[in-house]
Amino acid sequence: MGWVGLLVAGAAGAWAAEPLTPTFSQDFSQIAVGKIPDGFLVLDGQFEVKEADGNRFLELPGAPLDSYGVMFGSGAREDWGAQARFRGTGQGRRYPVFGVSVNGVAGYRVQVSPAKRAIELLKGDEVKTTFAFVWASDSWTQVRIQVRKVSEGSWKVEGKAWKDGTPEPADWMVVWNETETPIAGRAAIWGKPFSGTAIAFDDLKILPLEK
Repeated sequence: MGWVGLLVAGAAGAWAAEPLTPTFSQDFSQIAVGKIPDGFLVLDGQFEVKEADGNRFLELPGAPLDSYGVMFGSGAREDWGAQARFRGTGQGRRYPVFGVSVNGVAGYRVQVSPAKRAIELLKGDEVKTTFAFVWASDSWTQVRIQVRKVSEGSWKVEGKAWKDGTPEPADWMVVWNETETPIAGRAAIWGKPFSGTAIAFDDLKILPLEK
């Protein structure tokens, strides 16, 4: 049974203003079922477009249990971001993990980790910071990340997550101060089907910087 989708800390009552205009977007509505959009690079996993209730989305099957990803859009080094929405299902005490990254495979990732009741910001495979977040099973969740240059030799990586259909929080939930020059690379979506059930991905976007 899933948790009630809510934030348990921070930014209550504060919401983002105007939505940003994506420089790239993919909602899979024009992609044939069973296919992968042109330009997508599957790093691993049996991803394919599926359709349910009149909506098409990219799906990762619930087995085998490992970490899988797909790169999309063009790459950058700084002053950019990415967003996607995800749907997974918990089974008993097992939960999926999912997220979106920028700056290549070893870059920065914001992921929802339901078993930890948190969202996490990672650099490569190393967790840099976390924020309390309670996920709702079998519902869509939005996840967003951005990297911005603050000054010479200083960057800030920021991320947030929220239940789809609710206002986007204005405040970033996870923030990491980076002093190493980011490596240019593409954005990607990631899924770990630890619950043994499929993970759905939709509305992938590359976004300009929000200051």
